[in-house]
Amino acid sequence: MPLVKVNGINLNYEDSGPSSAPPVLLVMGSGSGGRAWHLHQVPALTAAGYRVITFDNRGIPPTDECGEGFTIDDLVGDTAGLIEALGIGPCKLVGTSLGARVAQELMLARPGLVERAVLLATRGRADVLRAALGRAEVELYDSGAQLPAAYEAAIQAMQNLSPRTLNDPEQVRDWLDVFELTRRSGAGHRAQLGLNSEQDRLTAYRDIAVPCLVVAFQDDLLTPPQLCREVADAIPGASFDVVPDCGHYGYLERPEEVNKRVIEFFGTVN
Repeated sequence: MPLVKVNGINLNYEDSGPSSAPPVLLVMGSGSGGRAWHLHQVPALTAAGYRVITFDNRGIPPTDECGEGFTIDDLVGDTAGLIEALGIGPCKLVGTSLGARVAQELMLARPGLVERAVLLATRGRADVLRAALGRAEVELYDSGAQLPAAYEAAIQAMQNLSPRTLNDPEQVRDWLDVFELTRRSGAGHRAQLGLNSEQDRLTAYRDIAVPCLVVAFQDDLLTPPQLCREVADAIPGASFDVVPDCGHYGYLERPEEVNKRVIEFFGTVN
């Protein structure tokens, strides 16, 4: 995959589909690379006639890790820089979790770069529990404690997957294997942990003028539907939908349902 210099860093991206097709940029959440979109979303969107660009946010190699730390504004600048470097603005945008928060801030800072956006598993503020979890994750990392990989995998499964998945022994075994193999660590991961802002941005989102669809995942423990609904209520004219029987990784647990909503909102090219 190629690297492009944007916003002072080397950013790794992948470009799929014909260059003449309408572009869609997919923005991943914390701890994962852009390749996660290629399991389900990239094939569906290219089949619908789109050119699809994925990338690794700063903190995720081979994009620069920037272990000294960074802010949401840096991620917004990276995303804007990629859009401009590829000459794809204004483009359609899909973001999940942290990636959705980046999309929200991009639509405030550089609205001319975004045609419309789908915001998955998002929030505009951190409630008491999620704020406490964010602080605790930073404290755990900074303590230097090394938890067993199997334990971390089990916790990730319980936090990110739905009861429907957790009650299926075969699926759970597969997910646990994946989580153990993709254990998150390093300076870039620590820098992304520092982005769990407790700031309330809902009032600011009233100024977003880009058409938006907010999609919540019914069993999401990290960004539950009520926090997603607050974002939809704040953005003028935004639509809201809930995908059943999936957790924070709903785009991987129920990809057909998620892809259907995205493509219906964007429209089919072919």
